[in-house]
Amino acid sequence: MPAAISSSSSPADAPSVDLSVLIPVKDEAENIGPLLAEIASALGPMGLRYEVIVVDDGSTDGTAARLRQLQEGDPEHVRIAFLRTNCGQTAALSAAMDLARGAVLVPIDGDGQNDPSDIPRLLAKLDEGFDVVSGWRKDRKDTLLTRKVPSRIANRLVARLSRVPLHDFGCTLKAYRREVLRGVRLYGEMHRFIPVFASWQGARVAELVVNHRPRRAGRTKYGLGRTFNVVLDLILIRFYQSYAQRPIHFFGRVGLYAIGLSVFSFVLMLFYKFQFPSIGQGQKDFVETPLPQVAITFFLAGVQLIVTGVVAEMVMRTYYESQGKPTYLLGEVLESSPGSSDQ
Repeated sequence: MPAAISSSSSPADAPSVDLSVLIPVKDEAENIGPLLAEIASALGPMGLRYEVIVVDDGSTDGTAARLRQLQEGDPEHVRIAFLRTNCGQTAALSAAMDLARGAVLVPIDGDGQNDPSDIPRLLAKLDEGFDVVSGWRKDRKDTLLTRKVPSRIANRLVARLSRVPLHDFGCTLKAYRREVLRGVRLYGEMHRFIPVFASWQGARVAELVVNHRPRRAGRTKYGLGRTFNVVLDLILIRFYQSYAQRPIHFFGRVGLYAIGLSVFSFVLMLFYKFQFPSIGQGQKDFVETPLPQVAITFFLAGVQLIVTGVVAEMVMRTYYESQGKPTYLLGEVLESSPGSSDQ
């Protein structure tokens, strides 16, 4: 019997294997066996120390039993984790990352549409000096209206808003150096945005065209509604990236705009008051216009937004100080070793 993995366990920071292949699955009993066989065929000739971590995201079709059989058949390479309930692909992938012991992490879909024979090509591209290599399903084997078109629109929107020029953020098949993922916590649909997070932190990101195959068996878990979730998540992370450390810059700016509109409304009121001292027939007094209400509303909203920004600023400062988190991202440090000064 394989040893049970404690939910509180975490891998050591130093990698103990060369490569970790991460597979989040749900109801893929018919696909997971052939996929693991293909991974073994692709990685075996490379002579790498590797592991395959499969996280079962609350499957109900017999996937769990099939995974136990596969792990017993190859305990040297295959590790299995079971989530207590269905938590979603992002959560399952996050669990796999926490369990991974590899210097390089390669997530791959469990439905068999990603081709494991592309993994050596991803690793070769990584060796060219990149920190992240993202797969590009240039010739997708999916339906046009419900998958290809929404995905194309979403990818262009993500590339524009994030300023990371990738064609296929939704492709699960990617390769990451371990240090790029250190400290990354995923939620929502944000697993597809890891290259964005990495690029914002100074990582070198490349893209590689990969093979995409028709689904062998089972039903897809993706739908049109997921595209809208991706866009909403992107707006959130864009806000977080721009204003997480200085929220006053966002709330204060919007608040000042609101106060500016309030001042403009007040000036317009004065214009009505003194430009038309005698109200003619059909000419309304400024008091009868919405201008006083507009001026007061925008002024109060502006003050409230600025106060919100100040409170958010205090919360963020308290968070960084209490967690001991630096406000910078340290890369490489070059220095002489102690005691090596010239004599």
